[in-house]
Amino acid sequence: MMIDSLFKENIEEILDHIDDGIHIVDSSGKIIYYNKFAADLDAINPEEAIGRHILEIYPSLTAETSTIMKVIKNGSPILNHQQSFRNYRGQVITTINTTIPIKSGRKIIGAVEISKDITEVKKLSERVVDLQAELLKEANHTRKKDGSGAVYNFADIIGITDVMLKLKKDALSVSNSPSPVMVYGETGTGKELLVHAIHNASPRRNKPFIAQNCAAIPDTLLESILFGTVKGSFTGAENRPGLFELASGGTLFLDEINSMSTNLQAKLLRVLQDNNVRRVGDTKVTHVDVRIMTAIGTDPREALANRYIRDDLFYRLSVISLRMPPLRERYDDITVLSKFFIEKYNKILGKNIKGLTASAMEFFMSYPWHGNVRELEHAIEGAMNMAEGDEITPKSLPHYLQDIYIKNRSRIKRAEIKPLTETINKVESIMIHKAMQRTGGNITRAAEMLEVPRQTLQYKISKYGIKI
Repeated sequence: MMIDSLFKENIEEILDHIDDGIHIVDSSGKIIYYNKFAADLDAINPEEAIGRHILEIYPSLTAETSTIMKVIKNGSPILNHQQSFRNYRGQVITTINTTIPIKSGRKIIGAVEISKDITEVKKLSERVVDLQAELLKEANHTRKKDGSGAVYNFADIIGITDVMLKLKKDALSVSNSPSPVMVYGETGTGKELLVHAIHNASPRRNKPFIAQNCAAIPDTLLESILFGTVKGSFTGAENRPGLFELASGGTLFLDEINSMSTNLQAKLLRVLQDNNVRRVGDTKVTHVDVRIMTAIGTDPREALANRYIRDDLFYRLSVISLRMPPLRERYDDITVLSKFFIEKYNKILGKNIKGLTASAMEFFMSYPWHGNVRELEHAIEGAMNMAEGDEITPKSLPHYLQDIYIKNRSRIKRAEIKPLTETINKVESIMIHKAMQRTGGNITRAAEMLEVPRQTLQYKISKYGIKI
């Protein structure tokens, strides 16, 4: 009994530190457990809730709309269900609930519900949708050409390397098409810039451009935002158009599409197939004319292999596929990008930085830039804030880059002077290995290429342990 008591006390303490509301009710709907987060959410003391019926605590709900009461009645779990209710303070709270029946054999003896509070996320998301609708209405009324929401053009994509020039050429060539575009590449490469540029070069340039990050909000809320809602479709729902309706005639950009659940991906696919959207809870459909552009931060083959995205949806979205190369594949662009960012932050910061010192630029050209163009921009912004003269030096770089610079310099100094024989042997071994690779292991041809006797080459192959 003592062990059971200690176990119960510890479990309750743990549950009180979880940032989700947890309710446990018996088969009649009376509350037998109520954690601290749920109490704060509902604006009631746990002591006042224990022993009372769940509908007493939630007077805005009914036996038909309460997920807990539904589960007790039907015995089937309800997963990730969005619900809105009014708490004791009169505040409208929105949660995503997962409700599971508690059974003893076949008998239902209660239910447990885990509620995630998304009230503020829902308010912000709906406010963004409302603001987009207002802006689009204003843009249509005043006939402003800048009402689309896409702010970047191809001129804003900085790059002179062959890979970037080809990317811009390909992107420009597909701008006039209504076909879906998928842009993929590592974080910080500028995928959204490319999407903006395509829209602004398209016949839809004066029509709406709406962007939505699919990883930023819960899945059930994302469905409402994309497709819209009708009053009464769920508790607290109002008549509200979704992003598909708002973007009609223009472009809808869905970022991080691979983070969307497969269930919602299936609903998205149906909209893309027939261009008809049905608001959540509605029976009628609305025809929309939307060009879809998407972005993912991983290789599409990896996304498919790991089932982050449905095959059928992927092939529908990637009719046109464009890859944003990482910065390490276009080092020659670092010079022009650095110049661009220095000019940008000279204006913002009121500085007069002329450029980078030779040592700083040498470091930039050797650093791998895992954060890509975004990391380069932030590094330059940080350095310009710290620069004492009119140039960016290694000492003015952010601390994490300074540390890497110092370690690299120490490594170079240690490697600067080595015994001559050791250096010659190493170079010789590398050259022989390359020659053997190029000739497919033919010793005679490799000897001719290296301009040494065949016997000498055989001896050195044995000396260095080079495998043919």
